[in-house]
Parts: sequence; C-alpha cells; structure tokens
Amino acid sequence: MRVVPIPCLSDNYAYLLVCRETKEAAIIDASEAGPVLRAVEPGGAGGREAINVVAILSTHHHHDHVGGNDEVKQRLGIERVYGHASDKGRIPGQTHFLEEGDTFDIGRLVVRALHIPGHTLGAVAYVVTPRENVDPAVFTGDTLFVAGCGRIFEGNPPMMYDSLAKLAKLDGRTQVYCGHEYTESNLRFAAHVEPSNQAVAAAKTRAAQTRKDGKPTVPSTIAEELTYNPFLRTSSPEIRGALGILASASPEEALGAIRSAKDSFR
Repeated sequence: MRVVPIPCLSDNYAYLLVCRETKEAAIIDASEAGPVLRAVEPGGAGGREAINVVAILSTHHHHDHVGGNDEVKQRLGIERVYGHASDKGRIPGQTHFLEEGDTFDIGRLVVRALHIPGHTLGAVAYVVTPRENVDPAVFTGDTLFVAGCGRIFEGNPPMMYDSLAKLAKLDGRTQVYCGHEYTESNLRFAAHVEPSNQAVAAAKTRAAQTRKDGKPTVPSTIAEELTYNPFLRTSSPEIRGALGILASASPEEALGAIRSAKDSFR
C-alpha cells in the first residue's frame, strides 16, 4: 500500500491510494481536478510507474472535497465514486452509496466504510487494510484532524463524540490521513487547554519542523492522537479546568464545550 498526499486549494489534501501489487488506485477527496490529474500521471507525485485509478472515495459532500469529482471521473474514465448513502444527490458523480461496515476492494486492499456524522450527516471514513504486513490507514476527511476535529455543521456534539470514539477504537497503529493541513493551529489550541501535556509540546515541535521543511504533517496515528488531541481527551481534568467544564459534565457535553472554545480560538 502506498499513500500520496496531494495538496489542493489553500490547505486541503486529496490522497492517492495505490495497491503496490496490482497498481490499482483510488483518489480520496478529489478537491480540485488539476493537482489530482497531475499527480496520477507517470512521473507525477504518484510515482513513475503507470497506475490504474479505478475509484474516487468522497468523505463528505462539501465542495472543497468533491469539487474535482466530475472532471477527474471523466478524464480518467472512473466508473466508481463512493460516498455515504445519505449523501445521494450531494456528491457529484456518486455511483456507490455506502452504509456502515460496507467493504470493497482497491486491488488487494480492503476498504471498510465507517459512518462518522457530526461535521456533516453523511461523513464517512475509509479504513484501509492491506493484505500485507503494513499498518492500516484511515481517511477521516473533516471529522478527525491531526490534534483536532471538524466544526459541527450538520450534526451535534453527541453525534461527533460518538464518531470520534468510533475512530479512537481503531488499531493504534492506524495511520490517520485527514482533509486539511490544520495541525499547527490545532496544536496551539491543544497547548492552550492542556499546557502540561508533554505529548502536545513534542508534537508542536515536530509539526513546526515538518512545515518548515515544506512537508505535510500527515499522517499521525490513532495512538498518537489519543495522547494530544483534546477532542479525544474529554475526561482530562486539565482541559476541563481550563475551559470551566464541570467534572460532572458528560463526555458529550465536554466535547461540545471544547469545540465551542476552538471555534473562537485565535
């Protein structure tokens, strides 16, 4: 399995997912056509060898994740465009309408859909399990970011809490590929609400150097996210104290308060 981040728009990531054995590939979140099409050309960011792009995997319907679907589908002759069933009519070119737990193959890679509403009602994550001795990967769109989570537009805090909890239960080695390069901003907020967390401080240092080197901060891992992502740490007494969240507040209520604080954080 090979994953290639494709920078799009101002801070989006599309991804090229390639099965090394069969050279079949998929595009996750075709934000805009140009960068994606250049990446899949032989000699482009996707590598020198020819690959066969057979599918587009859309994590949700927002234009900055599906704006290139139609052109990429047409130019590459793609017949499969995946999204959640509830996004029917909202994802351009959609042909496959997924429900929780549905699976399909990209070459010899097994892809499983997780319904993760909150940011949008039809948000879906794609968990990729290779048939080789390689760590799994998950493409989370705008639900789980490195050290953050997406804004709650169509769902509510309990919905987002449940979706993040579902992702947090994945194998800790799972590589997390998210939809935006928000890592440094997210870590500034994480340090603000949990200043004694040394995992946050270390992650800030790594992210700053990575961006200085002109590289993406993705992927992280589920295990890493559990150590520094405040939206996966709703029980932290320090976070609750920093934001005035009562000890008696439920995890869902805490998640909502943390998200509200992040919305106004500068």
